[in-house]
Amino acid sequence: MPGIHHVTAIAGDPLKNLSFYTRDLGLRFVKKTVNFDDPSTYHFYYGDETGSPGTILTFFPWTNATAGRRGVGETRQTTFRVPLRSIGYWTERFIEKGIPYQTPEKRFGESVLPFTDQDGMALALVGIADAENEPGWSNEDIPSEHAIRGLRGVTLLLDSAQKTAAILTDVFGFREVAREGSVIRFAAAGDVKAGVVDIYEAAGVLRGHQGRGSVHHVAFRAADDVQQAQMTEKLIRSHGRHPTEQKDRKYFRSIYFREPGGVLFEIATDIPGFAVDEPVEALGRDLELPNFLEPRRKEIEGVLPVLENAAS
Repeated sequence: MPGIHHVTAIAGDPLKNLSFYTRDLGLRFVKKTVNFDDPSTYHFYYGDETGSPGTILTFFPWTNATAGRRGVGETRQTTFRVPLRSIGYWTERFIEKGIPYQTPEKRFGESVLPFTDQDGMALALVGIADAENEPGWSNEDIPSEHAIRGLRGVTLLLDSAQKTAAILTDVFGFREVAREGSVIRFAAAGDVKAGVVDIYEAAGVLRGHQGRGSVHHVAFRAADDVQQAQMTEKLIRSHGRHPTEQKDRKYFRSIYFREPGGVLFEIATDIPGFAVDEPVEALGRDLELPNFLEPRRKEIEGVLPVLENAAS
């Protein structure tokens, strides 16, 4: 099953991040855990009811993080799917909530509503003609017929598309489907919802640097460990990449590598999913830790910011 598994970004204030994505955008708070490599900070996961691959946007909220700078070698924008008829609803909601947005535009024949979160992260809603037939999570404030259906894709800002395109097509099963100006569109094969990667070629533009409002990495799907290992072997043999060893992220297993343009890519398994440590109806309720951090629970809880009821 090709496509995007999740996108992980860097945020500032965790309370503001939690409120924006659950209340303003209506995503489900799927998992409250910590950054396994830096347990002094949270790791938030937002998505649909069960945290299906392709619906997940995650954040490392570092309270004192400095703002990132957009430039080449980074993810320029992350997009969500909504029903085509819902673009007007969301435009009105952004006005009502004071959320910065830009005038709806057309890209590759699709209606796109760009906006930013409180940290300046570049986002957009893409109107999809049949998205109303997909299941959507509703927070009871946003009507279910207008709810976000999951990720649509990402736009990468790169000096050159060629080597990155080779990985997208050869390793991840994408194919080039269209060009529009300096943007090349790649789509996952089959009926994959979170399956669009646009490469914006911008040779000569300053390189970006990560910080608050930046995407940390883009994760692509592997059905299981076997498929992930096959992808890893192809990356090494055919593309000269040097992925990390597999890391157990509890809800999926991951390897990481820098694609030729500098963006950090991950390959994450679809299994085992987010219900391994709490039932679906209780997802996101409690702080969940991996086994190796459980002995430090009291210490970790003592340094994490109190969230109160930001997601309620």
